[in-house]
Amino acid sequence: MKLIFLVYLHICQNAGMTKSDHPGVEDEAPLAEPAALLASELRAVVGRLRRRMRDQTGPRDLNSSQVEVLLRLDREGPATTSSLARAEGMRPQSMSAALAPMLARGLVAGAPDPADGRQTILTLTDAGRGWLDQKRALRQDWLTRKVRSELSAAEQQALMTAIDLMKRLADG
Repeated sequence: MKLIFLVYLHICQNAGMTKSDHPGVEDEAPLAEPAALLASELRAVVGRLRRRMRDQTGPRDLNSSQVEVLLRLDREGPATTSSLARAEGMRPQSMSAALAPMLARGLVAGAPDPADGRQTILTLTDAGRGWLDQKRALRQDWLTRKVRSELSAAEQQALMTAIDLMKRLADG
């Protein structure tokens, strides 16, 4: 939620920018629609903030595809290799290769599918859930410290307002 305040501040600071204010855009004319500028700025700042938060979790011991698999298993529950591959836009063979280190580390466990013994049902283990929780805690701690140190009480309140607006966008 606090991420949204930083987004809101960035948007407010950059209101009224022209295309020339954006790297790689040559036209000096103002952007045709304020909503388009807002959407562009929002996308860019959310991406930057997401990368900064990801950097706070220390060395990357899993790649982004593997993290997405852990998050999916946490969010949606047990799944087969094939269903995970479909959901992540990968070939099943590529998903099997991505799963191997997670299985070896005990972050994910596999068991035969009771309905189809040829399939394996993969689940997030307690170790996998702990890994996710640790990474979330590191990001939360970093962001909390940044909000406290960088934003006044009034700015924090403005961020809460921006968060409500962003929730509407995300849920709509």
